Amino acid sequence: MQIRLTILLILGCSLSFYSQEEDIKTADSLYSFGKQNEAIELLQKTEPKTERIHLKLAKFQQENGQNEEALRHYQSVLNQNPERVLTAIDYGELLLKTGNLDLADSLFSDLSEKYPENAGFHYRLGLVKEKKKDTTAIKYFFKTISKDFTHQGALYKAAKHHLKNGKPYNAISWCNSGLEVRPNNVSLLSILGQAYSASLQFEKAIPPYEKLLKLGESSEFILEKLAKAYRVTSQLEKAIKTYKMLLDINDMNIAVHSNLGALYLKTNEVEKAQQHFTMALLIKKQPVDREYLNIGLTFKRQEDFKSAFNNFNAALEENPENERALLERAIAADAYFEDQEAVLNLYEAYIEKYGKSGRNDMISVAKYRISELKSEIHQAK
Repeated sequence: MQIRLTILLILGCSLSFYSQEEDIKTADSLYSFGKQNEAIELLQKTEPKTERIHLKLAKFQQENGQNEEALRHYQSVLNQNPERVLTAIDYGELLLKTGNLDLADSLFSDLSEKYPENAGFHYRLGLVKEKKKDTTAIKYFFKTISKDFTHQGALYKAAKHHLKNGKPYNAISWCNSGLEVRPNNVSLLSILGQAYSASLQFEKAIPPYEKLLKLGESSEFILEKLAKAYRVTSQLEKAIKTYKMLLDINDMNIAVHSNLGALYLKTNEVEKAQQHFTMALLIKKQPVDREYLNIGLTFKRQEDFKSAFNNFNAALEENPENERALLERAIAADAYFEDQEAVLNLYEAYIEKYGKSGRNDMISVAKYRISELKSEIHQAK
């Protein structure tokens, strides 16, 4: 009888294991065809929940943006088996990603104490500290390098720290260490170029920036740095070409037009120089009356009529032809000034300028208030 029960139990477990394997295969297939929700629902119904089921659910839910559910499944696995280091890492990284910084801090602190020679744990702990605005973060990045002098992430953090704190030569050293292992690390190439620029070694700054362009990193920031390096080292044609690339990104950049003007003067292309200097001047002098008007309207809505009045005045200083600002100034004064004569003068200034050519609705408002103010002033006398 005991043997029969044992056989039945073994058969039951085998059937359960076979059923779970089939569910996992089906879930994988559904997920690969973009049916994420169906795959997750299938695994949620699968019983009992083995570690493998929990981990598969955690992976699918994390990729599907269901982070809280994924965290619960990682936690379930770790509750059953705290020694699953890879699962702990996945759990910790998701805690970091979702802003559960205290839990992530605790987890990676435990791991780094338990496995002190593992550079990755010190690095992740540094990332947590950094997100917590904890100034000790850099200590963990340096500790990471002491365990693994090729660790790319930690070398980037260390180099960036030195550059930010006015130690470009230290930053250069860290970057070169990392680039020996991964020559195409764009983060380190960027810091290296900036460090050479910061230490006025513009000739050496050029190769990292050029390599970044070849790797597809043609941001406005990198192009500006490269253009300046070319300009300072008197590589005028390359500088002009790079500044033109910047204009393709933003043709309203005053500094770029000014630099192109100066470069064209050096190459005796006077007409081109004049064109770019003129563009820089026009952009710089472009009125911002609309912005002042809009700010004034926001203050008006908040019933801060004094601030509204000041902004409408600023709009008119930028552009005396702004009809809306002229009327809105009178309206703000109407709500703010005690001197009705002064308010009347502002409405009349609007009518004098736009009484024949302005917008009908605005003219009507001004005329109505002029009539009322005259009556109120007369009665007060």
